[in-house]
Amino acid sequence: MKPVPPATSLRKAPVQRRSAERLTRILDACADLLDEVGYDELSTRAVAVRAGVPIGSVYRFFGNKRQMADALAQRNLERFTERVTERLKEAPKGDWRTAMDAVLDEYLAMKRTAPGFSLVDFGNQIPVGARDAEPNHRVADRLTDLLAAYIGRTPDEPLRRTFLVAVETADALVHLSFRMAPEGDEEIIVETRELLRAYLARVLD
Repeated sequence: MKPVPPATSLRKAPVQRRSAERLTRILDACADLLDEVGYDELSTRAVAVRAGVPIGSVYRFFGNKRQMADALAQRNLERFTERVTERLKEAPKGDWRTAMDAVLDEYLAMKRTAPGFSLVDFGNQIPVGARDAEPNHRVADRLTDLLAAYIGRTPDEPLRRTFLVAVETADALVHLSFRMAPEGDEEIIVETRELLRAYLARVLD
C-alpha cells in the first residue's frame, strides 16, 4: 500500500508574502461562499469580489472552482495536521488512545466550526455526496506518518492499512452523526469513539 501523493491544484505556487496573503484571502472567500451559496452557485468571480482581488488573481492560482475547492480541502488537511500535532505536544508518548481522541476531537471541531468544511472536508464531498477514495487515503497516510513515532510503531503497510480502516470508519460514522443532528449526534459520536478504540486495541495494544 503505497502512500498517496499530496493533491496539487495550484497553477502557480505563491512566492512572495503578498501573493501568499492574496491566496489566503481567496481560499477564505471560497470557504465562506461555500457555506452561503453551496458549490453549484459558487463562481470564481464571486470569490474574487468577496476576496477583494482582481479576477485575474484567482485565475493565476486556479483554472476553475473545482481546483479552488481542492486547494481548500488540502489546506483543511494541513490545518487538521497542525491542530493534532499541537494537541499531542502535551500528551504522554505512546498513549494511542489519547492520540485517537485528539484526531477525532479535532476533526469534529473543524466539522463544526471551519467555514466550507461541511462541503469540501478533506476533498471527498464535491460534487456533494461523492465518495472518492483518495482523500481518505491521504488522511490515513498523514496520520500514519504523524503518529507512528508518537506511539512507537514503524509506519509500515500494516499500520497504514490499520489507520485507513479507522479513517474510513470514522468518516462514515461522523457523516452519519451530522446527518442526524446539526452539531453531530452525540450518541453516535460516543459509539464511534468506542468502535475505534475496540478496533485499534487489537493492533496497537
